[in-house]
Amino acid sequence: MVILKSTIKGWLVWLLMGLALLAAASVVDAREGVGQERDAAAAAQDYRLGPGDGVKITVFQNPDLSLETRVSESGAISYPLVGSVPVGGLSVAAAEKAIADGLKKGGFVLQPQVTMVLQQVRGAQVAVLGQVARPGRYPLESTATKVTDALALAGGTAPQGADKVILTGMRNGRRVRAEIDVTDLFVTWTPEKDVPVMAGDTLYVHRAPQVYVYGEVQRAGAYRVERQMTVLQALAMGGGLSPRGTERGIRIHRRGEDGATRVLTPQLNDPVQADDVVVVREALF
Repeated sequence: MVILKSTIKGWLVWLLMGLALLAAASVVDAREGVGQERDAAAAAQDYRLGPGDGVKITVFQNPDLSLETRVSESGAISYPLVGSVPVGGLSVAAAEKAIADGLKKGGFVLQPQVTMVLQQVRGAQVAVLGQVARPGRYPLESTATKVTDALALAGGTAPQGADKVILTGMRNGRRVRAEIDVTDLFVTWTPEKDVPVMAGDTLYVHRAPQVYVYGEVQRAGAYRVERQMTVLQALAMGGGLSPRGTERGIRIHRRGEDGATRVLTPQLNDPVQADDVVVVREALF
C-alpha cells in the first residue's frame, strides 16, 4: 500500500510539472505572437510609398474626397482640389499629412482628418542593372536594405564590373543620383557610406575601366584597371615583353579632356588611367 501511494504521488508530481511546462510554452508562444505583430506593425510604419503602389484615401465627413489611385512613376498622386501631391519615398502617415496640409492650405477643409490605406504594394522593389550576375528587379524586404544588400540579391558584381555603383531614385519628391564605391566601404571600413535603398531605386554597375596593352608583349589585349595600377603591372597582365620588345620603347597613348590624344613616355612605376593604350615598340638592335 505504501509503495502504491508513493507511485501515485510521483505520477502527480510529473503531471504537475508537465502542466507547468505547457503553460510556460503557451506564454512564450503568446509573447512571440505579440512580437511578430509588433514587427509587422513597425514594418508597415517604416514602409515608403513608391511607383505603382495602390492606395485608398478618405477624409472624415467628406465622402466626395474619397479616392482610389496609384502612385505614378514620378512618385506623385493626383488628388481632387489639391492637384499633384509628391508622396514617393514618404511613409503612409507622412503622405496623409501632405494631403491634409494641401486641403487646409487651400481652404477646402478646415481640420482635415485624412486616412490612407495601402491596398496594393508594387513599388517595394529595386532594380539592379549592368554588370551583375543576375540583373533584374528585386523586392525590398525592409527599409533597412542597403546598397550592398541589393547587390547581394543580384548575385554580386560580375568580374568585369566596376567597383562603383550608381544609385538613382527619388528622395522627398526630388530625383537623386549618387556613386558608391563598394570596395572602399570595406577596404577603409566606412559602412556609413553604404546608404539605404528605397522603393523604385535603380542600381547600375558600369563596366570596369580598361587599359589596352599592344605591341611587343606576350598577350596583347584589354585588361581591367586595378586600383593604383602601374605601367609595369599592366605589362605583367599582358605576360611581359616579348623577346623583341624593349622598355625604352614603351609609350602611352592617352586621350585628354579635350578629346586630343597625347603620346607619353612613362616610367614603369607611373600609374595608368582608364582607356590608356600602352604600346611596346620593337627593339632596333
